Amino acid sequence: MRFFGTTWVDHDGGYGLRRAGVAVGSLAAAAAGCLVLRFAYQGLETAETGGFVNALVVVMFAVCSAIAFRKTWEGFARRPADPARDESLRSLRMIGFIGALLAYFFRSLTEAPGEKLRRGEYETALAQYEKRRSTRAGNPAARKNPKRNTKRK
Repeated sequence: MRFFGTTWVDHDGGYGLRRAGVAVGSLAAAAAGCLVLRFAYQGLETAETGGFVNALVVVMFAVCSAIAFRKTWEGFARRPADPARDESLRSLRMIGFIGALLAYFFRSLTEAPGEKLRRGEYETALAQYEKRRSTRAGNPAARKNPKRNTKRK
């Protein structure tokens, strides 16, 4: 939601263009990340570290990207149950940044990433506000209080 401000509320103010820009930007960033990882892999081959280390690096990035994709995708639908556990996965998400970028890309094809979650929270807050606002009876000081009207002896 960081690129959308409040345009996601009414889908105005260039919302469609922003969504398209986020989709293209996240896909371009994922492609650039893959290119950087390819250079890193070529560096491992040049260093002749061996087949086991090369395979280990590939598997590590694949697993981290899959986990980062899943956690990012779940983060668009609901808040984490345990924020401390989610915070502990930050380094794993950084390693699997390509998965997180791809999740961002795929979600931006249908909506602003995180829009469904924020819209639900927004509508709940709006309903609570309307409920509080409708039960108000005006100026509380103008009300007649039966305890004040009793005469003292």
